[in-house]
Amino acid sequence: MELDNRKKRILQAIVNEYIDTIEPVSSGSLIEKYGLDCSSATVRNDMAELEKEGFLEKTHTSSGRIPSTKGYRFYVDKLLKEKNLSLNEIKYINSKLQSRVDEMEELTKIATNTISEVTHYTTVSVEPNAGKQRIQEIKFILIGSKMLMAIILTETGTIKETIIKFDSEINEEQVETLNTIFNNKLKGEYLSLINVPIEQYIMKEMAYRVDVIKPIVKQITKLINSESRLYMQGTNRALDNPEFKSGDLAKRFLGLLDKRDLIENLLDNDEDFNVYIGNEQNGLKDLSIVTFRNIVAGKDLGTIGIIGPTRMDYSKVISVLKYINKELNKDVNLGLGDGKEENNHGG
Repeated sequence: MELDNRKKRILQAIVNEYIDTIEPVSSGSLIEKYGLDCSSATVRNDMAELEKEGFLEKTHTSSGRIPSTKGYRFYVDKLLKEKNLSLNEIKYINSKLQSRVDEMEELTKIATNTISEVTHYTTVSVEPNAGKQRIQEIKFILIGSKMLMAIILTETGTIKETIIKFDSEINEEQVETLNTIFNNKLKGEYLSLINVPIEQYIMKEMAYRVDVIKPIVKQITKLINSESRLYMQGTNRALDNPEFKSGDLAKRFLGLLDKRDLIENLLDNDEDFNVYIGNEQNGLKDLSIVTFRNIVAGKDLGTIGIIGPTRMDYSKVISVLKYINKELNKDVNLGLGDGKEENNHGG
């Protein structure tokens, strides 16, 4: 349904007021505060229409109304205006982003922590899907007569390492050959290639027995598929929201945080920006997640998600996400590498 301009202004005002006060909204509180150029009776009639169309809900304890999931969706998609961050918030964010990092994946953790601190919601981040990351280098290091360490460096700076054990002895010469062959075959390829039997296209170039290759493939595949890609910050901050004084919602919220697979699936998509609201998604009753792909200097560092009640301050959250991403992209060099460059985030 398309709303006329007056109903849009009334719905926008109700959502903003409810986010600010967590009190059911009455017609009288809207007219003066939000400059609605109409009578109280007109606002009441429009509120009744908005309720009839499913954009508002009436609570049992008050004559006022609150936004429904449908109302929040319309607000986020059509009515939301980004907020200007305060000078203190900007200074705080910039000071956090000045931290030097040695790997690009650390940037996402710094951003995740900062977003949680500024918005007071729980913030999670998930690394890019391993299969979508390209291999920059594979390095094998002999650490025992029957043991190798495998180190995989991806184009985003992610480092994965694992220990591989063999039944028979392996020597330095064989390790060098492994380094050469694996890099020749896999450098620049996607990590998902490791999920197929690498020995199929390596064995024909290699005189080694299959029992040398198989443990390597098996262990690297296990490393990529089993490692948790999720990082979480600020669980207690979200519980400070008044909604969570209700034991039921607090339980659902903590239960959601335990469902790491569900959170990873919601964050693990190709969309740059998404908002999941309440009952639109199984497991999110009375909760919302805003997700944002963290692309820095052209590299996909994964997705950041902010979890809170459906009464989340969407405008503030989205403004903080976009500001932090913009600041991270200001300095393309990002202060990574050998330490010769300094990071110059912020003002």
